[in-house]
Amino acid sequence: MHERTRRILGSYGGILLLGAVGIPIGVAVGSIDAVFGRVLIAITAFRDAHVFQLVPFLALAGMLIAWAYLRLGKNTGRGMSLVFDVGLGRENVIPLRLIPLIMGGTWLTHLFGGSAGREGVAVQIGATLSHWVGRKLPFKNPGNTFLIVGMAAGFAGLFGTPLAATLFAIEVLVAGRLEYQALFPALTASFAASWTSRALGLEKFEVVLAYPVSLDAATLGRVALLGVAFGVVGGLFAWCLKWAKAIAAAHLEHPVRRIAVMGVCLSLLFLLLWQGRYCGLGTNLISASFSGDQVLPWDWALKFALTILTLAAGFQGGEVTPLFAIGSSLGVALAGLAGLPAPLVAALGYAAVFGAATNTLFAPILIGTEVFGYSYLPLFFVVCVVAYLFNMDKSIYSLQQIGWRHES
Repeated sequence: MHERTRRILGSYGGILLLGAVGIPIGVAVGSIDAVFGRVLIAITAFRDAHVFQLVPFLALAGMLIAWAYLRLGKNTGRGMSLVFDVGLGRENVIPLRLIPLIMGGTWLTHLFGGSAGREGVAVQIGATLSHWVGRKLPFKNPGNTFLIVGMAAGFAGLFGTPLAATLFAIEVLVAGRLEYQALFPALTASFAASWTSRALGLEKFEVVLAYPVSLDAATLGRVALLGVAFGVVGGLFAWCLKWAKAIAAAHLEHPVRRIAVMGVCLSLLFLLLWQGRYCGLGTNLISASFSGDQVLPWDWALKFALTILTLAAGFQGGEVTPLFAIGSSLGVALAGLAGLPAPLVAALGYAAVFGAATNTLFAPILIGTEVFGYSYLPLFFVVCVVAYLFNMDKSIYSLQQIGWRHES
């Protein structure tokens, strides 16, 4: 056999083998996601029924979380920063103990009312498990492929959006650069994780929009202007989160003391501001944005502020689902000014604020289409491109590299 032909066949064989390995990784990650997600849904329902009995104890729950990370966590307290360091080659290992710590910490955060997300948990679970598996397999120079595969599987298993999850994983480490070497195994792992978690009873959030897609100049102009607003809000969220974490750490250096003091303040705020309306994931605001229930003009701003305070204090979870809530409720607030149907603008905000805050482009476009319908692809493309341009290169992931800066 010709040497060049042998090299080509060997290369494709390696790609196919990686894709095949992605399937069991996806099944494993999707199974863990299903357990995590279903327990979190039950916890949320229980908290909503007992707000006044649980929210006052948020500080105590936070102290337990901070103590557990100090005593048992070692390097795992860095969370997504550790994942990024491994992905960018600055660290070698993500301890498996991260999985029970992040799951337990997030359940406690939500049980007692903290405003946080869940995607950070799923991505960290997937990255930890897949990277550990990759270290055990005899692949030559896999680089960060297995980490990316796990990140994709974690995202897809939780949200049921395998295409968005694949693109998120390959574009998030370095903004403006796609990690194509991991594309195929990330795709197989994403579909396997999504199918597994759905089979185990974790439902996907979907909304059927019934508005005609118009690509006339007036509509596209309005969508582009909305993209500016969503981009600024997403970038501002990322900037404020970084600033709040730095201020909180500077004034309350010890993690247990920090989370205790800020937890007491947060409990008071959550109870005073509409009796727990801004606790948890923000799925109540998302549902209201698409069901016609009341969305207050300031819902997005209060969810914005309380999520930042919760995460700056040291509570566990993530940012993405609150970003969905911020984006959709902001969309409702802006719909009248834009002259477009509120659910449609809410859908655009849902995707674009997430993309702006994570400094990603393709993932938010695809999450919009996977949740709201592929016929709206042109509108999601326009709004997410503009939001990406106006987010000031900010990201909730502090260690994300900017491609053009890195290359220069």
